[in-house]
Amino acid sequence: MAGVSSPGARPSATHAQGQIVHASCVAWNQRGLLITGTSGSGKSTLALSLMGHGARLVADDRVNLRLEAGSVVARAAPNLAGLIEARGIGLLWAEPLQSTRLIAVVDLDRVETERLPPNREIHLLGRRLGLLYRVEGPHFAPALMQFLKAGRRDPDHTG
Repeated sequence: MAGVSSPGARPSATHAQGQIVHASCVAWNQRGLLITGTSGSGKSTLALSLMGHGARLVADDRVNLRLEAGSVVARAAPNLAGLIEARGIGLLWAEPLQSTRLIAVVDLDRVETERLPPNREIHLLGRRLGLLYRVEGPHFAPALMQFLKAGRRDPDHTG
């Protein structure tokens, strides 16, 4: 089984049917975004920002990934379901989404340098998902929400 190939999403445990990663996950209309990065990189902060724009919390800190019906599905670790860390405030309750199908990964350890970046991919559990890098600026969370809602145009498209 292929693992996570992004440095910020190292698996903390691998199981026969999936793996647990140190990450956060939010979703919009069953379109999930896995947020990876080293400790202190802002995973929970970005998840909270996306929740402020209407996304639903799936998991914070530890995310269970499983392959279901050909898709990578994310769930919270049972003892952390409905909790998200807010630095300086504490653990906050949120109504969690039970599970979601992942469509992309945001790697907070890498900074996007391209104005119109190419389509990138990452392999999780043998499946290809979109890969986005951190963008500096106040538009990052709203842009990710729009990405979750409607996707993005292929940068190679010439029409």
